[in-house]
Amino acid sequence: MKAGISTATLFMKEYNEEAVALFDDWKIACAEVFFTSFSEYEPSFSELLSARKGTLEVHSVHDLNTQFEPQLYNAHPRVKEDAFSWLGKVMRSAQLLGAKAYTFHGIARIKRTFREDFARVGALTQEIFDFCAEYGVTLCYENVEWAFYNRPGVFRELKARCPALKGVLDIKQARITGYPYREYLEEMGGAIEHVHVSDVDESGRMCLPGRGIFDFDELFSRLRDVGFDGPVLIENYQNDFAGLDELRSSYEFLAEKAEKYSL
Repeated sequence: MKAGISTATLFMKEYNEEAVALFDDWKIACAEVFFTSFSEYEPSFSELLSARKGTLEVHSVHDLNTQFEPQLYNAHPRVKEDAFSWLGKVMRSAQLLGAKAYTFHGIARIKRTFREDFARVGALTQEIFDFCAEYGVTLCYENVEWAFYNRPGVFRELKARCPALKGVLDIKQARITGYPYREYLEEMGGAIEHVHVSDVDESGRMCLPGRGIFDFDELFSRLRDVGFDGPVLIENYQNDFAGLDELRSSYEFLAEKAEKYSL
């Protein structure tokens, strides 16, 4: 296993082009680039990132879900076509960065008229998966409280209809849903592509890994038990820490755990 950081952790602290340069300077093992808006989906922006990232390995890309991902499942042909156009930009950007994985939320559960149709969603997920695969990128569904994969059992249904689908285990999102992360981990099992981690203090406030009470030894041990040996990425919110030195120290803590439990 190896530790890394998502650029989402530096939201409103450092722009993406500054974040990747910083991670390279820190000798971070790997990173996820979180595109924050439409201008950052343009391949020209990833050309800039590529020039700034040095030798940093970009494992995965992420985008702001609600901007086009739900529309990939839309029944209206023009809506769906436009959404796939934006997806194509993100996939080309992933290629330019050397990223092999795409952290995906899919449908946002915001309409009262939403119906959970696994047959339809599964078939369209396979279509999205195939589209990404043409760029050499793997579609990876993340457990997210307000999105389609909002509870254990959903990933199993999707994977039954899209067999090569991968998963992203997000610890904070599991915490928000109220389901133990262990249930998500067990469900995804050997299909976990990467993991998003954070910590929580005794009062329940989220904080950087290593600064709270979360049992990282148990997490890494369970990941190893299912054969996982990939990236474990810090993904925190902007108010979870003050200075960059705190983030760097948290990464070093996580890197030690990753090395200890690597296969």
